Amino acid sequence: MSAAQLHGREPEQDAIAELLAGARAGSSSSLVLRGEPGIGKTALLEHAAASAGDMRLLRGTGVEVEAELPFSGLQLLLRPALGSRAALPGPQRAALQAAFGLGSAAGCEPMLVGLAVLSLLTEHADRTGLLCLVDDAQWLDRASREALLFAARRLHAEGVVMIFAARDGEGAFPAPGLAELRLSGLAPQAAAALLDRHPLAPAVRYRLLAEADGNPLALLELPVALAAEGGSVFSPGALPLTDRLQLAFHGQVSRMPQSCQSLLLVAAADETGELAVILRAAAALGADVDDLSPAERAGLVLRGDADGTTIRFRHPLIRAVVYQRAPLGQRLAVHRALAAALGSPEHADRRAWHLAAAATGADEEAAAALERTAARARDRSGHEAAAAAYERAARLSVEPTARARREALAAQAALEAGDLERARALGSRAARRLDDAPAAVRAGIAHVRALADFWQGSYPTAHRLLLDGAELIRDTDPGRAAVLLIEAVHTSWYLGERQLAATLDRLVALPPDDADPLAPVGRHLVHLDPRRCQRPPPLADTVAAVRRRGAAPDEVLTILCGAALALGQDADAYELAIGLAAEHRARGGAGRLPTVLFFAAEGEVFAGRHLDALATATEALRLARDTGQQQWVSQFSSVLAYLDAAKGDEVACRRHAEEGLAGATAGAISPGAPWAHWSLGLLDLGLGRAEAALARFERLTREPMRHHICATRAIPDLVESAVRVGTPERAAEPLARLQRWAGSVRQPWADALVLRCRGLLATDDRAEACYTAALDLHDRDVRPLEYARTALLHGEWLRRARRKAEARGPLHDALEVFDRLGMRPWAERARGELTATGAQEQGPAPAEGVAAGLTPQELQIARLAAQGLSNRDIAAQLFLSHRTVGYHLYKAYPKLGVASRGELRDFADRLGL
Repeated sequence: MSAAQLHGREPEQDAIAELLAGARAGSSSSLVLRGEPGIGKTALLEHAAASAGDMRLLRGTGVEVEAELPFSGLQLLLRPALGSRAALPGPQRAALQAAFGLGSAAGCEPMLVGLAVLSLLTEHADRTGLLCLVDDAQWLDRASREALLFAARRLHAEGVVMIFAARDGEGAFPAPGLAELRLSGLAPQAAAALLDRHPLAPAVRYRLLAEADGNPLALLELPVALAAEGGSVFSPGALPLTDRLQLAFHGQVSRMPQSCQSLLLVAAADETGELAVILRAAAALGADVDDLSPAERAGLVLRGDADGTTIRFRHPLIRAVVYQRAPLGQRLAVHRALAAALGSPEHADRRAWHLAAAATGADEEAAAALERTAARARDRSGHEAAAAAYERAARLSVEPTARARREALAAQAALEAGDLERARALGSRAARRLDDAPAAVRAGIAHVRALADFWQGSYPTAHRLLLDGAELIRDTDPGRAAVLLIEAVHTSWYLGERQLAATLDRLVALPPDDADPLAPVGRHLVHLDPRRCQRPPPLADTVAAVRRRGAAPDEVLTILCGAALALGQDADAYELAIGLAAEHRARGGAGRLPTVLFFAAEGEVFAGRHLDALATATEALRLARDTGQQQWVSQFSSVLAYLDAAKGDEVACRRHAEEGLAGATAGAISPGAPWAHWSLGLLDLGLGRAEAALARFERLTREPMRHHICATRAIPDLVESAVRVGTPERAAEPLARLQRWAGSVRQPWADALVLRCRGLLATDDRAEACYTAALDLHDRDVRPLEYARTALLHGEWLRRARRKAEARGPLHDALEVFDRLGMRPWAERARGELTATGAQEQGPAPAEGVAAGLTPQELQIARLAAQGLSNRDIAAQLFLSHRTVGYHLYKAYPKLGVASRGELRDFADRLGL
């Protein structure tokens, strides 16, 4: 059948050949084959396997009945490669073993399994390359799917090809970022060739070609069924093609002896193909191994492996028709028999699902078994599987309280899996059943529902749920209420200044509890209230106080990072963010990294370290996309828009800004909106479009963005735009706001920004005093860009005052920084001013030294290599394979003018690393 199904598939075969050739040359790739049942996906996988030559081969398949068992598909696929796991870094090896039930999963990050898969595939590929084939990918359990897709997206230079085959219309194998090839029906000539083996009357032949519509399986099976059934597959009525094929297969199955049909039904219900289990269950129904022979002779089932320990159906549609057309009573009996046959501890999860399938109503035994299965899945980071098991256990529960408790657990597990719609639905359902439950339980459900709403962008709903949950336990558990209110501070951030202030009022009004480990966090956050003008406590003191009390959850420390930046504690916030990022890298927490890297990137932008910010934001954006975190996709796109604006790259800036502005919802801005508006305003200001820039900056002064970090940091740009268009009065209120903020944060660089603005607005010689005072406060080494912006304005003022010689000094200083940062519009402005002073015209200097020629990823890798890290160490930090690291270093060395790792270390400082 496979060879026949390749009729007319030359373009697809050529595409596969190209992937294999690339792998033999050391590059990696991935491909998703999509199409309806019988269209030839499996045949193409067989062709790829036959064409692999000396490449290593891994084969797996999604198993429908195991779709709720975490990592079952991954284990089936990777079993032959597990001998290579000794070469994996310790945390990755432990995570993979835990996923397969071979060790403890305590503290394991879900994405670490995906990184372990990437490393294992790299090791197993060795020097010959590796072909990894996954059929029926739509039935992979979610944990396996996410790990495999994470690895597939990060393949680059390992010599690995991954090909997935998935049905159309299943909706269960989304693979954004991977190349896809959709199989359509065969061309008429190829379809006709498949029918040549059957002597058919012309009218029947025409009808078959029309019915099959180019589907190879239909062209092979319908003629056989037509001959056997006397035309029943052409019965009147517009049956879909899949139904016609099932009807064709049903005719073959129904002609088998009854005992053979019983055994086939057991195999269809179990679907793993383990012959020993199938025969134990079949024995309870009066069937034995000899009853399999008629099905083997008819080609309905095949041996699944060389040693004969497994069997498989010739096509998944045969399994479907065997199961779906069996009477309900027979199906229930088969599931009971399988549950009894799976009595050993290693089969406990499969047994639980068969018990559930055999239940006809509430069944506490099955519910309890599924709850234990869910707990085991959760321990292995199989959160999606845990959610499914908890949800099914809830439906089987006898007692209403048990049902509500299990629904609540299902909602929590769905949230941990990132299945936000399911978490929201389960949480709402549980909340309706918990009217009489303790306040703590209702608060917990409110928390789950709020987080699901928040990550879907429903900030108003999430905020209300957090406030309601905190109110429920305000007096009985103020510590837990504080956690909810701290998270409500985060949600209020996207709603507006009024909501932020009201949330902070609630936090302050909590009953005092000196024993509360998060009390120092609350005392720090209250300084976000724009009505306060007090200097916040040092961030390091707050973090130390929280850690001394033994409570430093990552989420709370991350919120402190953002708060510290809003309070002008840039250096401390950056240090905390980098420390948290290092911890996440060490634990393999790829999913947690984007959040803290956002604050790191902000710190780098504010410090004028644009090359560093570009590397950070590029890495984090890719991670956010790989892990499906749309909020951070929006945020990092907007940060990249700012860096584009600084360089004067209008096309890239607008493209990134559009991505940052996408995702706004009713009542809330998109997460990246503040940075996007700042970026577009900076672009216009740099290109001399001051009126457009001012309009953009003024949007940041209105709700719901006026309290955002970007709105505050953009005020100096607003003042400059207002002065340039001749309407300085439009800057009065924003400048007053900046002055109040600078007075509360008490940072010299913030005072310098206020002085720069006053210099712009001054109409007499007081401007010079403001500029010189600002330059004295600026730290040229720590915040060179702000120094350069002030120096440029000072130089321009001196030139207009006809003090050309004096103007050259600050203008030279500004030009050096702008050239180094690659800020072309600003450098051209400074160069034009210098020319106007009579200075000799200078060409542009190279941006950021030699390192500017590197891609962001090459820069990251070169820096880590210069610190003495091995390729494997770098790979573990950046969630790449060690071969991809080696590839990027190979590309970076010529750009840097070095030939070895030793030279890289010796010349790191000189090279700008």
